[in-house]
Amino acid sequence: MTAPLNPVHAEIHPPVLPEVAAIAPVMLALRHDLHAHPELAYEEHRTGDIVATKLAEWGYEVHRGLGDTGVVGTLRCGDHANGQSSGKRLGLRADMDALPIRETTGLPYASRHEGKMHACGHDGHTATLLAAAQVLARRKDQLNGTLNLIFQPAEEGHGGAQKMVDQGLFDLFPCDALYAFHNEPGYPAGQFGFRAGVMYSSSDTAIITIRGKGGHGAMPHVAVDPIVVASHLVLALQTIRSREIDPNDMAVVSIGAIHAGDAPNVIPETCELRITIRARDPGVRALLRERITAMAHAQAAVHRATAEVEYKWRYPPVINDAAATDFAVGVAREFLGDAWLIPNLQPLQASDDFAIMLNAVPGNYFIVGNGMGEGGCMVHNAAYDFNDNLLPVTASYWVKLAEAYLRRD
Repeated sequence: MTAPLNPVHAEIHPPVLPEVAAIAPVMLALRHDLHAHPELAYEEHRTGDIVATKLAEWGYEVHRGLGDTGVVGTLRCGDHANGQSSGKRLGLRADMDALPIRETTGLPYASRHEGKMHACGHDGHTATLLAAAQVLARRKDQLNGTLNLIFQPAEEGHGGAQKMVDQGLFDLFPCDALYAFHNEPGYPAGQFGFRAGVMYSSSDTAIITIRGKGGHGAMPHVAVDPIVVASHLVLALQTIRSREIDPNDMAVVSIGAIHAGDAPNVIPETCELRITIRARDPGVRALLRERITAMAHAQAAVHRATAEVEYKWRYPPVINDAAATDFAVGVAREFLGDAWLIPNLQPLQASDDFAIMLNAVPGNYFIVGNGMGEGGCMVHNAAYDFNDNLLPVTASYWVKLAEAYLRRD
């Protein structure tokens, strides 16, 4: 690295292992290739081929097919390599899927597939874990235990983690601890953020269909207008957060889409609301479901309409294990130094299905700042790009974390 990542720390540079620095240009080229060829949920065939080929080349046992397009690479070290049972089992996870977004970055490696884009940085997550995988394979003789590298499909709202777990991920590849990271725009580039307990919120979806009686727009008295019902419901739903939940508790109810009708003089038969719901506390999460469902039916009944509620119980909160977090912080503090740690990191409103894996195995989900300014462009945005400067330092951290966990005693 020839320049600091964060202008505030103009006099210091993040540590990068020499072995990672040596392969960084190749891994950055790989990241750009993945970015140029994004694949949506359960379509990650090309990405999976690249991951599997490289892992096999470096000596990993490769398993494919979990979660349809998932890839798991296993490196057995020390006693485990000799068939003995001693040694710990560590899992590191990266997500691979892209989003249905039309990219506007204008970058030379911008998406070549119209309407598909790596707008969340999963290309960077995958390339980072691959860089660490290559170095760890070379350091295999210094380790004792089993390293499972999990490349997950379909994180973006399609339940890839749940499918991998349901299909036996941790039965086939047991882990004593599990770690993953996400780049985070709006934080200084290269700074690591850890916290025990709730890290990300839950994420659920409600699709409410208000069914009225269609009619002529000039004669609303002989119709039952579902748009009017939906309008009352939109306002009523906001009172759940403001009047029914303790102000100290986090909750979000956001209506992201309303669909009804096609003509100004026609009252439609139905109106559909699509809602995202977030919480950190399981009790609040359950209350939101109960009250949103009840309000939908009540508001519809008041106006002589009916409501159908499809409530999708999706991702629980990401909850980090205290001991696993302490371990990760200790490695970061020793390798990076306090200057590269985000102090007093608060929970974030984002969600991630890594939560499902953490419900099965204790671990930690941490963030790495993607940058302020241009690097602060929020994910799920057509102008977003993963900050390439994160790859060497984060790959180096993965190596140090794995070595500390699987250290030969």
